[in-house]
Amino acid sequence: MKNTYLFIVLTLLMVSCKADRNPIVLIETDLGNIEAEIFVKNAPITGANFMLYVDAGTFNKGACFYRVVRMDNQPNNDVKIEVIQAGLYRNEGQFPPIPHETTETTGIKHTDGTLSMARVHPGSATTEFFICIGDQPELDYQGKRNPDGQGFATFGKVIKGMEIARKIQQQEDSNQYLENPVVIHSIKRIR
Repeated sequence: MKNTYLFIVLTLLMVSCKADRNPIVLIETDLGNIEAEIFVKNAPITGANFMLYVDAGTFNKGACFYRVVRMDNQPNNDVKIEVIQAGLYRNEGQFPPIPHETTETTGIKHTDGTLSMARVHPGSATTEFFICIGDQPELDYQGKRNPDGQGFATFGKVIKGMEIARKIQQQEDSNQYLENPVVIHSIKRIR
């Protein structure tokens, strides 16, 4: 297991060092396109992990936006957030989970348009990610949304298409899960 993590970290670091600039990805959905910059320099493990899945074409095979969290659909949560969540819902990633990079480590906060990894516990992130709708400081390191205080691992930012993210967030849901998930046709590197 230790060798697997070492291999993953080394692979992710090699992928993140390929370019002088951060990669830009295009997320093509049923409702329109979103472009995002992936911060492989500031979040080398998390950003490179996302790009590993992008370059492998993983998100082009059944990924979707399936969960929306708004102020009106989380009545039992003391700490409220606003995000849209995507990935390969309830499917294992083709690569092992990655070590957790906190916002304290990367310096990338959960602001409007930030991309971050969904997780159960630190070190469990694979393909599930979310986009912040508005600033979400309770998702940062020492934020109160997650009881372990480690927050979530940020790795990118929407640079074009936040209106699409907001449109996704307003779709009909049942207990935060979209009645009609928004299909991701592809996520591909455009720079």
